[in-house]
Amino acid sequence: MSIAFVRTADAPLLPAPPTVVGWQAALRHRFMPTPLSGVASIVVGTLLVWVLWTILDWALIRAVFVAPDRVLCNAEGAGACWPFIGEKLLQWVYGFYPHSERWRVNIVYLMGAVSLAGLLIPRIPWKGWNAIFFFVIYPVITFFLLLGGRFGLTYVETSQWGGMLVTLVLAVTAIVTSVPIGILLALGRRSEMRVVSLLCTLFIEVVRGVPLVLVLFMAANMFPLFMPPGVNPDKLLKAVIGTALFASAYMAEVIRGGLQAIPKGQYEASQALGLPYWKMMGLIVMPQALKIVIPGIVNNFIGLFKDTSLVTVVGIFDLLGIVQSGFNDPKWASAQTGNTGYFALAMIYWVFCFGMSRYSMYIERKLNTGHKR
Repeated sequence: MSIAFVRTADAPLLPAPPTVVGWQAALRHRFMPTPLSGVASIVVGTLLVWVLWTILDWALIRAVFVAPDRVLCNAEGAGACWPFIGEKLLQWVYGFYPHSERWRVNIVYLMGAVSLAGLLIPRIPWKGWNAIFFFVIYPVITFFLLLGGRFGLTYVETSQWGGMLVTLVLAVTAIVTSVPIGILLALGRRSEMRVVSLLCTLFIEVVRGVPLVLVLFMAANMFPLFMPPGVNPDKLLKAVIGTALFASAYMAEVIRGGLQAIPKGQYEASQALGLPYWKMMGLIVMPQALKIVIPGIVNNFIGLFKDTSLVTVVGIFDLLGIVQSGFNDPKWASAQTGNTGYFALAMIYWVFCFGMSRYSMYIERKLNTGHKR
C-alpha cells in the first residue's frame, strides 16, 4: 500500500544560481559566452591593461610637473614633460596673435561658444534668432574683430594667427559651408537636367579622387591663376576655400545616399499634393534624408576637423603646426618634449571629436521615430 504526499503550501523560492543572474552572469555573458571568446577576452584585457599602465606610468608617475627648463625632463627615466605644455599653452590657443589684442580672440571664442550652445541645446528658446546670429552675424563680427583695420582696431595679418584659432576657423567654416553646398551638389547630381547633373558629378568625382593635400597645394598655387592680374587672395582664405570645397564633395555623396534611401512613395505623395520641386525637397524629402544620414554627416565633420592639420604643408600654423614649432625652442629641447606635445595634442583632438560623436548619438535618439537601425 503506497501513501501519496500532497503539498498544501508552495515550495520555498530558491535564489537563482550565480551563473544566471548578477554580475557574474553579466560578465560571463558579455565576455566569456564560449571558451574561445573567454580566451580572446583575457588576451585583449591583458593587452589593454598593459597599454593603460604604460601610459599612466609615463604621463603621471614618472612625469615632470614643475621645471624651469628642459634639465629635469632630460633626466634618465623621466616621463612626460608637462612644464613645456604649461609654457606653450597660450601660444597653442592664440598662435602668434599680439598679446595686447588677444581680447579680440577671447570675444570671438566666447560669442561662438554661447551662440553654438544656443543652437545645440534643445531647451534654449529662440532657435531661429540663434541661427541667424551664428550663420550670418557672427561670421561678420569675427572677420572684423580678428582681422581689424577698421573701427579703430589694429590690423593683424592672418600670418600672425595660429594654433587653435586657425584650426577652429578652418574647421567651423568648412563644416558650415559644406552642408548647403553638399545639398546643392547632391540635388544637382540627381537632377534630370543633363548639363547640371554632369557638372555636379564631374566636380564630385574629381575632388573625391584627389587627396586633401593636393587640393591645398592647388588652392595655394593655382587659385591665383583664376583671379584678375594683381589679385592674390590671402593664404588662409585659399586654404579655407580649398578645404570647404573638398568637404562639400564628400558631403554631397553622404546626402545623396540619404535621398536615395527615401521611398519613392514620398516623392509621389508630395507631387500628388501639388508641391513644387523645392517645397517638396525642403519640407518632405530633405528632412527625412538628413535624419537618416546623421552618422555619415558627423563622420565627415570629425574627419574634416582632423584633416585641418594638413594645412601645415602650405605654411599655415594651425594647432599641429604651432605645437611642432614649439619643439624648436632650445629651452625645452628634450627626449620627452615631442612625445608630451603630441600626446596633449591627441587629447585635444579626441575631446572635440568625441564630443561631436556623443552629440550626434543624442540627436539620433531624439529624432528616432521607432524605426530600428
